[in-house]
Amino acid sequence: MTTSSIPFFSQAKTFEKIWPDLRAGVDEIFADGKFSHSRQVGCLEKALAQYTGARHVIGVNSGTDALVLLLQACGLRPGDRVLVPAYSFVATASSVVLAGGQPVFTDIDPDTYAMHPDGIGAEAAEGARFMLPVHLFSRMADMAALSAFAADRGLSLLEDSAEGIGMRQNGIHAGLHGLGGVLSFFPSKTLGALGDAGAVLTDAPDLADHVAALRHHGRTGRTLAHFPGISNETLYVGHNSKMDDLQAAVLLAKLTVLDEDIRHRAGLARRYDEGLRGSPGITRLPAITGAPDEVFYVYLIETDRRDELAAHLQDQGIGTETYYPRPLHLQPCFEELGHRPGDFPVAEAASRRALALPLYADLTEAEVDRVCAAVRAFHTGKVPA
Repeated sequence: MTTSSIPFFSQAKTFEKIWPDLRAGVDEIFADGKFSHSRQVGCLEKALAQYTGARHVIGVNSGTDALVLLLQACGLRPGDRVLVPAYSFVATASSVVLAGGQPVFTDIDPDTYAMHPDGIGAEAAEGARFMLPVHLFSRMADMAALSAFAADRGLSLLEDSAEGIGMRQNGIHAGLHGLGGVLSFFPSKTLGALGDAGAVLTDAPDLADHVAALRHHGRTGRTLAHFPGISNETLYVGHNSKMDDLQAAVLLAKLTVLDEDIRHRAGLARRYDEGLRGSPGITRLPAITGAPDEVFYVYLIETDRRDELAAHLQDQGIGTETYYPRPLHLQPCFEELGHRPGDFPVAEAASRRALALPLYADLTEAEVDRVCAAVRAFHTGKVPA
């Protein structure tokens, strides 16, 4: 009997479940005859505003573009220093460069993998204008501590909350603790599209208007679902970062099952914890608190034999993902900043040991049990029954 593989990510079953709602949205797009930056995008923005509590949501074509546009709309000037964690996806720092600023790296909290005031050196904070913490994997950064740090030093606080849909701290959704934040709808995200899509969240109307103009070539006035506005005055040198209506229709359909998916992910995380707790060779499992800021986008473990374990699981037909094998300050694209190994030891340790196991709405408890058995077998040398 052949055992089926367990991919790192799949959403085939989810699409079967949401197909009636998705089909209705797609039919509306074809009936409307407008396939980008139109009615479905507007409906999604309203639905996300209601879900997150944001006063304004602006749909764009990726989470990376959301970061670039947010930084520019917040007044980032050429060469402005922006505090970013050394452990994150490269877009956190590259978006700062694309917006015209300079990333200034900080170390992370070993428990949340997020920026923490204790990891920000005095030299890094000196002369910085912005702070851009990231909410990674399953928990938010300590926004109370970071907000206080930013206020004490006159920093503008933004959030790379790309992974943060559904996370709330002190009743406030991720992305709304400072001037604004972003969401990514990359397919594997907790709320994922069929391709790239993103959004900016903010409570500030002027900032929302600025981002809305920047996403559509810097044009002023009504642009969403209003093609005659093509001749509107262009106030800014903007971008072409409109969201496709097909992606908005997918996200609207998946939004109806988002809370159910989040609960399922939490149950799978508990199943992993039960199956891996005390397993030899694993140096860290994610803390499961049940707090409102805990939403399991990724189930991340740490082990000193990370690459060997990943290869073993691949041989067993189990997909994994390495987050992140090289910290940002040691990426070749930031070589000119002059960092060396040892500058940010906590981030570097995570980069050597962290491995993500499959976790998504289509995954079953039986599949989690198979993954756990394969992980234990690698560390004990005992083949699972």
